[in-house]
Amino acid sequence: MITGVGVCSFLWITFFVFWMAAALFTKRSVERISLGRALHYGIPVVLGYYLMFSLHFNLLWLQHRLFRRTETLGLVAIFLTAGGMAVAFWARAYLGRNWSSAPTIKERHELIRGGPYRFVRHPIYTGLLLAMVGTFLANGRVRGALGVLLVWYAWTIKSRMEEEFMVRTFGAEYVDYRRTTGALIPQPRLRLPAGRRVES
Repeated sequence: MITGVGVCSFLWITFFVFWMAAALFTKRSVERISLGRALHYGIPVVLGYYLMFSLHFNLLWLQHRLFRRTETLGLVAIFLTAGGMAVAFWARAYLGRNWSSAPTIKERHELIRGGPYRFVRHPIYTGLLLAMVGTFLANGRVRGALGVLLVWYAWTIKSRMEEEFMVRTFGAEYVDYRRTTGALIPQPRLRLPAGRRVES
């Protein structure tokens, strides 16, 4: 029976190898967030992934299974994990050399609004969260659910720090982008009859 745990783990290992290799081809940083502030999201991320993937827990309640494994659930878990990673890679490709691992302003920084950035302002985090949800379906334990929540919390903090840099760098252009585009989840857009528009 396909449970998805082994496949999802392999996908994450492969993902991180390629992700870190791509980090070698980025622009020089002009301004970077301090280490102290980076720990605000860095610690929850590390804890979240540790809870999801570590096999060494003495607390039995963390190992409690929330739902029964099935082959269908395993396939859904693999699909969501791979799909989330694909979204993250798509967003990373659009960022190009503007990408950085920490909230940063790059040399000749550009505001990217194409590709997945048409739908959400932080599609890399959206993709990674989707992949974590998929892996949780394969994991099926309390610790996996806590891992997803911790990573969601971390990406929310980090995205807000990034937006401080973006507003300072791009001003009204980024404010408008933020007003019309969701952060991690696509923002519903009302379709109105011709000649009418919504002011917000």
